[in-house]
Amino acid sequence: MGGLGVRWTLHGDGKTPAPGAVVRPDERLSWPRTFGLGAQHVVAMFGASFVAPVLMGLDPNLAIMMSGVATAIFLLATRGRVPSYLGCSLSFVGVAATIRAGGGDSAVVTGAVFVVGVALFLAGLAVQRFGARIIHAAMPPVVTGAVVMLIGFNLAPVTASTYWPQDQWTALLVMLFTGMAVVCLRGFFSRIAIFLGLVFGYVLSWVLDRVFGKIHSPAGGAEAVDHWRLDLSAVSKADWIGLPSFHAPSFEWSAILVALPVVIALIAENAGHVKAVGEMTGDSLDDKLGTAIAADGAASMLSTAVGGPPNTTYSENIGVMAATRVYSTAAYWAAACFALLFGLCPKFGAVVAAIPGGVLGGITVILYGMIGLLGAQIWMSGNVDLRNPLNLVPAAAGIIIGVGGVSLKITDDFELSGIALGTIVVITGYHVLRAFASHPRCGPRLAPSPAHEGDSEGDAAGR
Repeated sequence: MGGLGVRWTLHGDGKTPAPGAVVRPDERLSWPRTFGLGAQHVVAMFGASFVAPVLMGLDPNLAIMMSGVATAIFLLATRGRVPSYLGCSLSFVGVAATIRAGGGDSAVVTGAVFVVGVALFLAGLAVQRFGARIIHAAMPPVVTGAVVMLIGFNLAPVTASTYWPQDQWTALLVMLFTGMAVVCLRGFFSRIAIFLGLVFGYVLSWVLDRVFGKIHSPAGGAEAVDHWRLDLSAVSKADWIGLPSFHAPSFEWSAILVALPVVIALIAENAGHVKAVGEMTGDSLDDKLGTAIAADGAASMLSTAVGGPPNTTYSENIGVMAATRVYSTAAYWAAACFALLFGLCPKFGAVVAAIPGGVLGGITVILYGMIGLLGAQIWMSGNVDLRNPLNLVPAAAGIIIGVGGVSLKITDDFELSGIALGTIVVITGYHVLRAFASHPRCGPRLAPSPAHEGDSEGDAAGR
């Protein structure tokens, strides 16, 4: 069992690490403390893992349950060397919105994302075989940063047209509260700022309902109606114990092409997570990068095969480890068990599904912007020089296409637009221009960027 990473030695007295000491992945504290840390990891991932399935129109109970399953798969695949929690990926929210806008249902969404899981799994196998250099060659920081940026900013219309109008004043107050929590809180509480923003929004919506009554605004549709900000009617009807709703995926090429670009963001997230954990534990994990990527892909395939959302490594849990200096994978096994139990409670899922639209409006203003700006962070970490036209031109064109929803109609039944077209423009544009840049007649202005050889595209750890 030790070869699977599920055997741990007791650290010290099992109570408190010595000053300056860390609890390594193959160590643990006492079991009560380990389960307490596991619960802390679950709370840390709650904010994004609550919001993501709701925004994608998927069952939050199934999302939480499959995040526990995905975490177990990841820990087994990496032999307990890479402490990590796999939660619902926010990178697919824009994809889901685009697919649904084109008439796709939940089965089409999960089918498209299943294919992304397959691509991620194959990418992990390739990294295992050939090393991380193939990632850097195909997706240098300028490319990865641009794709992550356009995926995040492509979500702006969702907030502006769907969530914010449902209750603009609640959205504004939740945005301000969440922003203050992110900036002003320290340690563990700063890592659960999104969760705290959700709680604040819940309470605020309940108070406003009691004081001012119903609000007249759009509620899940284009037509304004009178409705309660916080509707908990489904909570009282839900059972305490029960299975979440499952469904099989359905595959459509148009939806698959929209979703595939997200594999670039997932590779960057996994690479950044592995690098960050390796630096914190002092244990080089480069040999586990391919395994981690493949495990994430396999876990996402399993989740989407039964109707759940895709998964990815969570930076919030890196923050918990940094604050506690406990990197024990035993704590993550405890977290996975807690997630499975939450997933079997339909009443819990009903509470999550009841998040008011105005609350989501305030949360997503910050959340979507942070996703987009991770792309800028990748550029900064990779020392990308945007004065070089080789970097500037494909990134600029791809971002505008992705954010603006520019479309390219190829046939009467098939067109490329938004995220898919923007990603294609960034990747092909960069590599084609780079090929031309090596020609003497192009001159020095199109010289290949020195950042191309960097390995910092993975520094944007997180969802």
